[in-house]
Amino acid sequence: MGAAIQAATPRSSTRRKQHAAPEINVTPLVDVVLVLLIIFMVIAPALEHGERVELPGIMQPDKNQKGKLDPVTVTVGRSGAVYVEKAPTTIEALPAQLADIHAREPDRRVVLKGDGMLDYQKVRDVFAVVQNAGFSGVSLQVQKRGNGKEEPEEAN
Repeated sequence: MGAAIQAATPRSSTRRKQHAAPEINVTPLVDVVLVLLIIFMVIAPALEHGERVELPGIMQPDKNQKGKLDPVTVTVGRSGAVYVEKAPTTIEALPAQLADIHAREPDRRVVLKGDGMLDYQKVRDVFAVVQNAGFSGVSLQVQKRGNGKEEPEEAN
């Protein structure tokens, strides 16, 4: 390590002094951010509650078969029309249809969807019919409102 010292001459003192421009080195900042990113990527899966479970998959599922988890959808439209799985029906024929579905698949649940502008008494009447059909669970499907996003959600 050595340093060179120049003698001050009248000529060099008349020159304008050159200032060193500050230079920001972002390499250490990038290194720290990458290390933090790696730490969070390793830690995040460990923060899940309970034990990690790898679920089995199926190779060729039958797309036409309804499973236990697929609910029967009963819809009450704004006009008061009743639909079972998108097929129109009447409130008088609804108990027989639901009893038939329940006899074939007793483990299925029912999701009741009613238009928000509809009188609630009509939805309640359909709800009572569905409850009396013998299904183990009846859910009302509602939409979550807030932040401009509307997502369907089931309320038991």
